[in-house]
Amino acid sequence: MSEAKGKRAAILVEQQYQEMEVWYPLYRLKEAGCQVTVVGPEAGKTYASKLGYPVKSDKAAEEVRADDFDVVVIPGGFAPDFMRRAPAMIKLVADMAEKGKILAAICHGPWVLCSTRALKGKKATCFFAIKDDVVNAGASYVDEEVCRDGNLITSRKPDDLPAFMQTVLAALR
Repeated sequence: MSEAKGKRAAILVEQQYQEMEVWYPLYRLKEAGCQVTVVGPEAGKTYASKLGYPVKSDKAAEEVRADDFDVVVIPGGFAPDFMRRAPAMIKLVADMAEKGKILAAICHGPWVLCSTRALKGKKATCFFAIKDDVVNAGASYVDEEVCRDGNLITSRKPDDLPAFMQTVLAALR
């Protein structure tokens, strides 16, 4: 299938990421013909998941720009807490939001969006434990497996990945 042929995706990574929320989107996007770049605070660094599974970043956030991508995927786990500590990671996401690019965040991923203006006036979902953060960042919270509000796509947990990725791929088309 080539439903996303010619499209470019950034998947953000940091330590303590949720395995399925990085690898399922990565392979699903590649399968759809998308060019995928794994972006971390540092280039060429290996980041360990919550269970120790490694992922290596292709690029550092400071080396890329919003114009390089059509979509950014922000996985959950505890990685978003670490992503928010890297100004270049926040800048990339904020610039993507400002340009109306697709922001796809699952589980704890919306924590990164809370550090930008991306949630203001939008409808969104997330892992229940960060609901207050999402609401305080200006979003209207909904408890749904996937929520799309314009360029913003959010989901609650790994079980929501099929609906999440179907919505991301539909947005890329």
